[in-house]
Parts: sequence; C-alpha cells; structure tokens
Amino acid sequence: MSSEPWTIESIRDALGSPALAQRFLGEINRAPAHQLLAVFARWERIAKDTLAAVERGREIAAAEARGEEPAGEWIDGADRLQRVAARIRSQGAA
Repeated sequence: MSSEPWTIESIRDALGSPALAQRFLGEINRAPAHQLLAVFARWERIAKDTLAAVERGREIAAAEARGEEPAGEWIDGADRLQRVAARIRSQGAA
C-alpha cells in the first residue's frame, strides 16, 4: 500500500480473500459507533499484515526462481508437526 490513508475500500481490497472481505464488511457495518475506530484499526492491521505476507511470499518465490536460498532464518518444523499429528491420532482423531 502506498502512503495513502487506509479506507474501508482499501482494507477490503488488501484482504484478498472474498470471504475475509465479507467478514470485514460485516463487522464494520454492524459495529456500534463507539467501536468503529477499534474495529477499523484491527482490520487495518490485518490488511497490513496480509500485504506484508504477500510481499514476503513474492520475495521468497523470486529468490527460489533465481536458485537462491530465501533470506532469513528458517526452522524445519516437520519433526514437531509429525509429533503433534501422532499425538492427535493416538487420541482418536482422524
């Protein structure tokens, strides 16, 4: 997003997902007047985080396309996820 101020429209557009945009619009439209600023600020943060994640994903994809390692520290969480999945399965989950 440029240095332009955030608007309901720009937040909606930045969210990317139609379902998420609908949720935002529903919340902002139903918010009582005294809560409008807080609801707006929360969704503005979500929109900013979403745009930052998209940009980071593009940077990673570009680095990989060039045959480079993506910048940053990467932690392999596969072992932890496998342990969690095994624990869930042992508790009777599908």
